[in-house]
Amino acid sequence: MSTTEIPTSTDASLLTNCDVESTYREINGVQLHVVAAGDPEGPLVVLLHGHPDFWYGWRDQIPSLVDAGFRLVVPDQRGCNLSDAPDRIDAYRQSELCADVRELIHSEGRESAHIIGHDFGAFVAWNLALRQPSMVDRLGIFNVPHPTVYRDTVRSNFRQIARSWYVWFYQVPKLPEWLLSRNDMGNMVATLEISSNPGTFDNETITRYKAAWRHTGIEPRINWYRGFRRSESPSCDTVTQSTLICWGKDDIGLVPSMAKKSAKYCDNGQLRMFPSASHWVHHEREEVTEALLRHLS
Repeated sequence: MSTTEIPTSTDASLLTNCDVESTYREINGVQLHVVAAGDPEGPLVVLLHGHPDFWYGWRDQIPSLVDAGFRLVVPDQRGCNLSDAPDRIDAYRQSELCADVRELIHSEGRESAHIIGHDFGAFVAWNLALRQPSMVDRLGIFNVPHPTVYRDTVRSNFRQIARSWYVWFYQVPKLPEWLLSRNDMGNMVATLEISSNPGTFDNETITRYKAAWRHTGIEPRINWYRGFRRSESPSCDTVTQSTLICWGKDDIGLVPSMAKKSAKYCDNGQLRMFPSASHWVHHEREEVTEALLRHLS
C-alpha cells in the first residue's frame, strides 16, 4: 500500500493474523466500536488504548492473548476512530470513561475482567481499579504512572513539568485542534514518530492511523485531556489488585522515576523497566507480551 492510499476501513479487518470481529455496542449512552476475539467462555481481558491511538494499538498483543485462551474486548474509546464522539468536554471525564469500561464488561455478561491500559488508557485502568476495585481482576499498566504519583510529580518535578507542556497546551480552546489537523495531520504523525523508536511505525501503519483520526476528527481526542483536568481524584490511593507495570525508560513524555513510585501504591505490584524502549514499549519489546501473559495466567 502506498502512503497516499487510505484504507477503506479501520475496523477488525485490519488484523489478518487472528480471528477477530467488529461489534458495535450501546455503552453508557454512546455507541462504541469494539473489536472482540477469543473464546467467549475464556477469562475476560479488556485492552484500553491511549492517545493518539485506537484499538489497532493492541495488534501485537491480541493474537498471543487469544492463543492463550483469553476472551478479548478491545474498544475504540469514546471520541476515537469508529466510536461515537460526544461534543461536551465533561463527557470525557475519568468517571465517564470508567463507566464505559464497566458497562463494556457487563455487555459480555461478566462482573469483572482483567484490565490492561497504555498511555491514556492506562489512566482509565488505574482509575477503574481505584474507583471500582471489584470489577478489576488483574491490572496491567504500560507507561503511565499512578494518578497520585502523576499529580504530585507534575507539581514538583521541573523535568516533568517541562515534559507535560502539551497537557497545558491542550487546555487552550481551538488552537490545538487547528495545529494538529493542518498539513494532513502532520503534527499528529510527528507525535507518533517523536515518541517512539525508529521503525516502530512504518508508513502503512501511519496511513491507517491517519484514516482512524479522520473518522472523528482531532477535537474529541484533545477533549480527553480537557476532561482529565476536570476529573475528581479517586477517593483512595492503594491498588489492591495484582498489578504489572511495564515501562520503557526512554519515554520522552514521562520521567522514569514515576514508575517505581507507582509500584509502591500497589499491594501486589511488579515493575518491569525496559532500557532503550520508548513510550510504545509494548510494540518495541516482545518481552512485554510475555510478561503480560505470565501476569494474567
